[in-house]
Amino acid sequence: MKPVDEQLALIKRGAEEILVESELRAKLERGIPLRIKAGFDPTAPDLHLGHTVLINKLRQFQELGHEVLFLIGDFTGMIGDPSGKNVTRLPLTREQVLANAETYKEQVFKILDPEKTQVLFNSEWMDELGAAGMIQLAGKYTVARMLERDDFDKRYKGGQSIAIHEFLYPLVQGYDSVAMKADVELGGTDQKFNLLMGRELQRQYGQEPQVTLTMPLLEGLDGVKKMSKSLGNYVGINDMPGEMYSKIVSMPDALMWRYFELLSFCSMAEIDSFRADVERGANPRDIKIKLAEELVARFHGEEAAANAHRSAGNRLAEGELPEDIPEICLESADSLPVSAVLNRAGLVKNAAAARDLLAAGSVKVDGVVVERSFEFKPGSEYVCQAGKKKFARIRIETP
Repeated sequence: MKPVDEQLALIKRGAEEILVESELRAKLERGIPLRIKAGFDPTAPDLHLGHTVLINKLRQFQELGHEVLFLIGDFTGMIGDPSGKNVTRLPLTREQVLANAETYKEQVFKILDPEKTQVLFNSEWMDELGAAGMIQLAGKYTVARMLERDDFDKRYKGGQSIAIHEFLYPLVQGYDSVAMKADVELGGTDQKFNLLMGRELQRQYGQEPQVTLTMPLLEGLDGVKKMSKSLGNYVGINDMPGEMYSKIVSMPDALMWRYFELLSFCSMAEIDSFRADVERGANPRDIKIKLAEELVARFHGEEAAANAHRSAGNRLAEGELPEDIPEICLESADSLPVSAVLNRAGLVKNAAAARDLLAAGSVKVDGVVVERSFEFKPGSEYVCQAGKKKFARIRIETP
């Protein structure tokens, strides 16, 4: 195994908080592979890049020689995780959970080494625990302590309902750590209370408490809100190669460094060299292309990555795209509707012509047909096509 300081440097990359780092160092200094736990409730069939932040960290632990325990919360999924919710979350049926779990396993092994990953389901021990055991588990924590959790506290003070079963979720997640004898548990920053519950319950069951490592919640392509399918700011693992490529290349320039740190397997030294290139005048788009190709290759293979630019329309083969595409810079502090960009860039005669082209499906941005709702975001660059012959490389800068 690598020296402890080298291990810690990789483990800490992108991490929000480690509780307690001195305990993690002590565990690493024993020179014995650690049991690294991360739990995922299969609440939806498909994962997006935001979910992979934790999975990437699990891969790093694997590369350091530690044992990864990938927990599928088929039992907790039927309770519904209340983390970050201001209303009671509806539970899923067992059938829904199991169907989603199958797709999870298929997707995560695009990142994790299946030979070095132990997949577990928490129904294995929770079904055995039974009703009497659940009551005993509930007796190990108080309502007052449970209300210290931020989302419970806000809902209680705001007069919003909190169902009793929601209190069970963090208890069950904590008990998972007991059953799995976890040395380290990973989770998002919104999971901190639940992760610490595992430490507390392990103490009560006579185990050495786990170290908790929280990872930040990845911002979506808007650069503001957490990546979410419901917000439309996501990149799905199962997105088609061209679509994935196009989304990543079109993200705001300022966001790419965050994505590199949390999603790329490039070393920090490589990422620092990319940053230096941009500071010396390199086109940020070229750096985003490196990230796009890496991620497309990870989820779709090297051949798909090599051809993704064709299906995305960003860098088409010779003859498919004019060599002298005009470069146009527009200034705006806010996102611009595609119709306004077409008009201001001179790709159409007027706003009415822009609407007609959009209605006919004759406007493409980075090779993808867009509708009137599409917006150009500040700090981003796009290849825009209006009709068959008019092209422009458009950059939106903040004034």
